[in-house]
Amino acid sequence: MGPLKGVRVLEFAGIGPGPLAAMLLADLGASVIRLDRPQAAQASAAGVPGHLDSGRPVVGADLKTEEGLHTARTLIASADVLLEGFRPGVMERRGLGPDACAEINPRLVYARMTGWGQDGPLAHVAGHDMNYISLNGTLHSIGRRGEAPVPPLNLVGDFGGGTMLVVTGILAALVERSASGRGQTVDAAMVDGSAFLMSMIYEQRERGGWTDERGDNFLDTGAPWYDVYTCADGRHVSVACIEPQFYAAFLQGIGLADAEDLPGQWDKERWPELRERFAAVLATRTRDEWGEVFGTEDACVQPVLSMAEAADHPHIAARGTVVRKNGTTFPGPAPRFDRTPGRATRDPEYPAPTADEALKEWGVELG
Repeated sequence: MGPLKGVRVLEFAGIGPGPLAAMLLADLGASVIRLDRPQAAQASAAGVPGHLDSGRPVVGADLKTEEGLHTARTLIASADVLLEGFRPGVMERRGLGPDACAEINPRLVYARMTGWGQDGPLAHVAGHDMNYISLNGTLHSIGRRGEAPVPPLNLVGDFGGGTMLVVTGILAALVERSASGRGQTVDAAMVDGSAFLMSMIYEQRERGGWTDERGDNFLDTGAPWYDVYTCADGRHVSVACIEPQFYAAFLQGIGLADAEDLPGQWDKERWPELRERFAAVLATRTRDEWGEVFGTEDACVQPVLSMAEAADHPHIAARGTVVRKNGTTFPGPAPRFDRTPGRATRDPEYPAPTADEALKEWGVELG
């Protein structure tokens, strides 16, 4: 099941973007084995949940021992992809760096997931998601006018710049391997990936359409027609009507379409005045009342739902974007495929294979 059926991935246990990348690959049908400490393997076998470890059996190996290294090398010999997220040099000190692994398995795609990358002055310095997006202009750009930058959870550095870019690198290397027959090393750094995600914003800035002042631009809450507003019940709606036809539908919905004294949509000097008008009207009804007003209208207005509410929204439920099943709520698989659909490895109806089952599939015997 899934377009990556038959691809074998050896995941060296870590936190954050690496595990989510392994989960995504498993969702897409890859057979993923997570290599972790023996205690973690025992806990997994006993049903104790780990960190983002859905859908992958855990094989225990103490990499400080020759026995553990033998286990790792045996699995590497049968793998298509190795995924690791240690600081630069850690795998080399264990004798499991890219060169050593290429000797074991020349077809191996060796994917390295780090914050700062494999080289550069900060390569060996500790950091977390927010640190990586601090140095490339990303974090500075997120927030409201006159306020400090707002950390966007860890979606931008860890999971956007990290997970999604390392998976892109893995898939690209697998495609190239089909022609060359050789693996290669993928160096995925969150500082690089999150900078890449800022490409449009950097382009806007170079063209004079974006400033470095937060809350001054059309996508950073500067524009009153691209923001979040508080409703009568203290809940919120998102308004994102950039294009003129959507803006017109929004004005119609809130009863300001015929207001002759309303500032123009792109009259930046009068944006504060326009914001006050919008806020006053949107505060007169509850979030769900506005949801009924706009419904499926092309006004780009939607209610802001909590995670507890999301699964019950008709669109989210229809697509299985967020699923509630057997007391568990989890995101569904993404992206979708028509011939080889993947599955959410979080789904309780699809238990992960056991370590023994996965090893048998790989044709591996561990003594």
